[in-house]
Amino acid sequence: MDDFWSAVVLRLEGDTGDGRRVGLERALRDAVRVGQLLPGARLPATRRLAAELGISRGTAKAAYDQLVAEGYLTARQGSGTRVASLPSGASDAPEAAARARAPLFDLRPGGPDVGAFPAAAWLRALRRAIAGAPAMAYDYGDPRGRIELRTALAGYLMRARGVVAPPERIMVTSGYVQGLALLTRVLGGAAAVAMEDPGMPFHREVVRKNGGTVVPVRVDEHGARAAELGDAGAVVLTPAHQYPTGVTLHPERRRAVVDWARARGGVIVEDDYDGEFRYDRQPVGALQGVAPGQVVYLGTASKTLGPALRLGWMVLPPHLVDAVADAKLHSDHHTESIGQLALAELIESHAYDRHVRACRLRYRRRRDQLLGRLGAGRHVRGIAAGLHALVAVADEKETLARADAAGLAVGGLGEHWHTGGGAGRPQGLVVGYGTPRERVYPEALEVLAKVLDG
Repeated sequence: MDDFWSAVVLRLEGDTGDGRRVGLERALRDAVRVGQLLPGARLPATRRLAAELGISRGTAKAAYDQLVAEGYLTARQGSGTRVASLPSGASDAPEAAARARAPLFDLRPGGPDVGAFPAAAWLRALRRAIAGAPAMAYDYGDPRGRIELRTALAGYLMRARGVVAPPERIMVTSGYVQGLALLTRVLGGAAAVAMEDPGMPFHREVVRKNGGTVVPVRVDEHGARAAELGDAGAVVLTPAHQYPTGVTLHPERRRAVVDWARARGGVIVEDDYDGEFRYDRQPVGALQGVAPGQVVYLGTASKTLGPALRLGWMVLPPHLVDAVADAKLHSDHHTESIGQLALAELIESHAYDRHVRACRLRYRRRRDQLLGRLGAGRHVRGIAAGLHALVAVADEKETLARADAAGLAVGGLGEHWHTGGGAGRPQGLVVGYGTPRERVYPEALEVLAKVLDG
């Protein structure tokens, strides 16, 4: 299968919202518009196309018939289906061109395998939740979230992450970003917010756009340097698996940052974005468990289930609960309720735990495949947990250019520093192994290995 049809496979696998026939039509239509499929080019027979793309022959034929009707393809008995000649100017489709330039292989960090979403279990939970929901569940709700979900989370977070989380101190949010934005507004702009360097650029912008002032705190092989927090009023940390270096915050650093918060009245914001995925030993407990009065714990279902659900949670110290609830009320009133009830049902039935365990095994296998393909000669960090690894390279810019030319999307360490330049800084690729579907992951690793070999 050539590169174009490989790309069609990826699009069909990622496009679960509209159906495969519509996805195939869109991919072919866009390819014709931007000149990726040239006039007169012969397309595969529907039987062969269906076999290669893993779809039914009827789906392939329906897509061809639709595009013939629209004038993008022609079909004649004995000569097969070919690309039609479009009128001049018909290829001016910027959105189609952007989709046509989508990477063939996506190893960017930050995403899970959304194809592993437990649709059947979610549907069962949703049905049970709706069947048992009181009428008031369809009315305006508590800005803190449904009590059913907050109660379920209280038990889950304690057993899975060691978080001290009474339901009255849990706030349900529409994901991590909303939680960070609400907290920044409540803390105000008077005190600086220390954020890891390197760290997530988008999260720094969230803080800035909500009135906060960002100051960097350097990260080394032991995690964030707590001694550099100084006069900051809050610090945002990823202690279980630092993003993007993958290091775990050293026990002495954990104690030091808690001592800093207690001495100065500072707030520690714990981003536990992939805490459930630890492979080589027991998961590192959440920092919140040792200092619930100083730590705001943020977690989400984005990595375990999928970011489309827009369900996250905050566990707040007592003195912040009312202020954050008021900010939530005046932000969006409350997060949608039906998804909350379904997630509560999923957790209480232990289907959520079973799904997380299955994902942990899947991602560990992918991690092992990555290490096996890159070989022992590569310096790879952050592999004990999470959905990404940091691969050291000699020339990051050149390696990223080779990756782009090969149709491979990966992250670069350079974009995560607070400031540009910085001679002598480590260089590397941030490689995510959560996003690709199972059938294309081995080929993506082959491309990555060739890019790294130069």
